[in-house]
Order: sequence, then C-alpha cells, then structure tokens
Amino acid sequence: MTQKAEARRDRSAKTAEELGPSEDYLTVMIAGQMFGIPVLQVQDVLGQQKVTRIPLAPAEVAGSLNLRGRIVTAIDVRRRLGMDPDAEKHKEMSVVVEHENELYSLVIDDVGDVLTLYNKDFDANPATLDPVWREISMGIYRLKDRLLVVLDVPKLLNTVHL
Repeated sequence: MTQKAEARRDRSAKTAEELGPSEDYLTVMIAGQMFGIPVLQVQDVLGQQKVTRIPLAPAEVAGSLNLRGRIVTAIDVRRRLGMDPDAEKHKEMSVVVEHENELYSLVIDDVGDVLTLYNKDFDANPATLDPVWREISMGIYRLKDRLLVVLDVPKLLNTVHL
C-alpha cells in the first residue's frame, strides 16, 4: 500500500471514530417527504406490483401480492400516515420488511439511496411533527436540505388494524 493510500485510510478511520456509531437507512419518498427505514429491516425492494384487494380490509391495507410463492400483505403507507392516497399522481414501489415472521410490503412513492447517518445527529420527534407520524416514528435526522423521518416499522405494522 502506498503512503498516500495508507494516510487516506488512517484519516477515514479517525473520522469514523470521531463521529461515533452510525446506522444505515434506506430512504423512501412519500408525498414529497423523505422517510428512512433501517436497512437491517429491509428484505427487498420491488417496483410496482399487482396487488389483489382484500374485501372488508382496513383502508391502510392495500391488499396482498405474491412474492416468489409467498402471500405478502401490502400496506399503503400514504393512508397509514393520514395522507390522501389519490392527492397526486405517483409511481408506486414497495419495500418488503419482515415483522413477527411475516413479510409485509410497504407501498411507497419512490425509493432513494441508502444513507449512513451518525447516531449523534439523531433527534427525538419534534413537537410540531404530525401526531400520526409521531406515533410511528423513532425520531428524525436534520439533513442539509430536508428532514428525514425514521419509521419505526414494528409500530407502523402493529398499529395497522390487520
């Protein structure tokens, strides 16, 4: 290894030590708002899927879909967050998560990048955050140009009336 490469590696190791522990989040967009899902909870990311409606299911249950032979419940996160599902045209994508040994598809507008964020920058939910959002959020990160609301996936799924 060259001296330059070694020096660069030492600097980045020092920076990581100074910044402390970090978490990785998959960013997703819902109605123009950025949300984060802990990467370790993500099983898969899917494009638009054929969802079969389930009669008499709660409004936030979009239906079910077949994922490689497994029946997966699709949750409309827009509805769960109290947003109008038809307010604007949006493409639908899904983030598949596992909860209590079951797979769920979280239907969202779009998938962004994976961000590594440092625990020292994590804040509690602000008092101004919508009460419905606060109920299913672990907290927030204030990024340069926007707010990232971290979704608490178990709470999101436990509060859906399945």
